[in-house]
Amino acid sequence: MMIGMQMSKMPSIIVPARLASTRFPSKLLHEVRGKPIILWTAERIRTVAPEFPLYFAVDDDALERCLSEAGFAAVRTRAEHPSGTDRLAEANASIGAPAVINVQGDEPLVTGEQIRALAAGLAGEATIATLAVPFVRPQDFANTNQVKVVRDREGYALYFSRSPMPFARDTAGQVDAVWLAQNRCYRHLGLYAYKADFLSAFSSLKPGFLEQVEKLEQLRAMEHGYRIHVGITDQTTIGIDTPEDIAEFEACLP
Repeated sequence: MMIGMQMSKMPSIIVPARLASTRFPSKLLHEVRGKPIILWTAERIRTVAPEFPLYFAVDDDALERCLSEAGFAAVRTRAEHPSGTDRLAEANASIGAPAVINVQGDEPLVTGEQIRALAAGLAGEATIATLAVPFVRPQDFANTNQVKVVRDREGYALYFSRSPMPFARDTAGQVDAVWLAQNRCYRHLGLYAYKADFLSAFSSLKPGFLEQVEKLEQLRAMEHGYRIHVGITDQTTIGIDTPEDIAEFEACLP
């Protein structure tokens, strides 16, 4: 049975919210200034992008109760999903949205511009839309935890990698802030939007060689021939992955 059958082509925002976290146990229920992180994210989305229907795909009673009591729609999903994308697919089987914008539950500073850019990225041939921001600091460009993306002339992804790319041959791969200012290279942001038919097909796609080598899930889609549109933004995100990230988030609060 569909939850609130979608009567228009408006995408829905679905936030996959999983309580288990290796680096930060029960992270989404950790309170910052007396409010759980998941509610900081929920209230932020409702404020900056009120035009989109909003749902949370949860795997735990405590998360479901926290969100429901605050007036947010929570869809219960299985706990054993191998990825957040699989959790989105199960949730959307009930919601029935024609397209899904995926915002992470641990990114409480997501912006309305980012959300609307993701929705716009699905307007063309892309099955998936995502975002990237220009690198500024050479140490970030060299950091293998910061994923790089290169695009074609129409903004579609050519490849994602943990390695610095493109490789600056003229400088033997050594780049500084001046070089980055003159040669725009892009860091991938972990924000996505998907057309519904891709979500329903995703779980049946076999992981490919590139995904398994780079440990980047989006490469599975590319290896199977799906096109990914990469919009460029100057707004980065602050994700809360570890307890140490809490201080950075609090510093951004008024």
